[in-house]
Amino acid sequence: MILVTGGAGYIGSHAVLALQQAGYDVLVLDNLSNGHRELVEQGLKVKLIVGDISDRPLLDNLFATYPIAAVMHFAAYIAVGESVTDPGKYYRNNVTGTLTLLEAMVAASIKHFVFSSTCALYGNPKFVPITEDHPQDPISPYASSKQMVERILADFDVAYGLKSVRFRYFNAAGADPGGLLGEDHEPETHLIPLVLLAALGKRDSISILGTDYPTEDGTCVRDYIHVNDLAQAHVLGLKYLQNGGDSDVFNLGNGSGFSVRDVIEAAQKVAQREINVIERDRRPGDPPVLVGSSDKARTVLGWQPQYADLTQILTHAWQWHQKRHQ
Repeated sequence: MILVTGGAGYIGSHAVLALQQAGYDVLVLDNLSNGHRELVEQGLKVKLIVGDISDRPLLDNLFATYPIAAVMHFAAYIAVGESVTDPGKYYRNNVTGTLTLLEAMVAASIKHFVFSSTCALYGNPKFVPITEDHPQDPISPYASSKQMVERILADFDVAYGLKSVRFRYFNAAGADPGGLLGEDHEPETHLIPLVLLAALGKRDSISILGTDYPTEDGTCVRDYIHVNDLAQAHVLGLKYLQNGGDSDVFNLGNGSGFSVRDVIEAAQKVAQREINVIERDRRPGDPPVLVGSSDKARTVLGWQPQYADLTQILTHAWQWHQKRHQ
C-alpha cells in the first residue's frame, strides 16, 4: 500500500489514479485545505484519512494500522506570491510538517519516499534548459522550503537509510483525459485554469503579471508539463526505489517554453472564445524564464511524456473546466 499525502489535491489525485492503474493499493491523507473530498471518495473510490502531516500521533497510528510500503508526498502550500507575504505558513507546513512525516516513517521503518519538489529552487536560471546540476538560488520562501526538504532527505538517507526520489517540476497543467480529475484550487493562482475560467465567463478577465521581462514578448516563459505525465513519472520513481535504486533527483518538464501571451492565445483558440486581458505589474518571486531538461528522467527512469503539446494540454484542461464549472 502507498500512502499519498495531499492526494485530494491536483497533482496528488492524478498520482493516486496512476498508482491505481499500475496495480497499487492507495491510502490518501489530506487535510482538505486545498483538496476535494469527492474526487477521492467518489471519483477515485480510495479511502481518505482527513488529517494533517504535522499530527505525529495520527501518522504513527496510520503506519501501525495499514501495510504502508512507501509514501508519495504532495501535501504542501504552493502559492509563490503568498509565500512571500506569509513565509511562516510555508516553513511551518512544507518544512516542519514534512520533517514530522519523515520522522514517523523512520520510526515505522518505511524506507521509500517520493517527493514533490520544484524547479523554483533554481531561481533565475544561469542557463537554459535547466539540468539537475544547475546552481540553486531560490528567490521565494516557497522555493526555499522545498530546498530545505531536499537537504533533509539527503541527510535522512545517510543517517537512516531512507531512500527518496525528488522530482523538480516545471509547470503542471492539463487534466485527466478521461475527465475524472482536473485542476480546481480556491483561490486559483495558476495561469492555465485562470485563463480558462475567464473563457468560461467565471472571471471578467485574465491578468498578465509583468510585461517587461527580458523575453521575446515581455512576459514570463514557462515549461508546461501535463499532469498525467507527472503522475506517470511518480509511479516510475516509486518502482525505481522498490527495485533498489539509490536516492536521486529528477527534473520533470517538456523542455520547451511558452510565454504567458502564448498560453492565452492558444487557450482562445481551444475555447473558441475571446478573453479579456489586463496587463499588471510583476508578481514577487517570478523568474523570467524557466525551461527544463528532463533527459535524466528519460534515461534513468524510462519516462516518456505522452502529452507534450500545449494545445493538447489546454484541450484536456478545457474539457475539465467545462464539466466542472458549467
